[in-house]
Amino acid sequence: MECANTVFPIILYILGAVLLVVLIILAIKCIGTLKRINTVVDDVSEKAGKLNGVFDIIDNTTDMITSISDKAIDFISGAITGLFSRKKRKKDEGNENEEEGN
Repeated sequence: MECANTVFPIILYILGAVLLVVLIILAIKCIGTLKRINTVVDDVSEKAGKLNGVFDIIDNTTDMITSISDKAIDFISGAITGLFSRKKRKKDEGNENEEEGN
């Protein structure tokens, strides 16, 4: 029993020291990995920043196309509405003229 009281703490201290060394090594490797990841992210961010001009041109172009198509649709719908309202007015005027003639 006395042997267990002296051997177990020594084993635990050795395992604790090994665990501490392993954790330090893992922390150092994680720091190195994070530095590489940070470099890659900075590179991607820089390249995406260079493409902002292209995206702005595409955005302005789509806005212009949308405004042109909206104007065309408004013109066409106005013409169709005007065409049907004229026919209705002519029909109403024709009915009034017939009633006055009777």
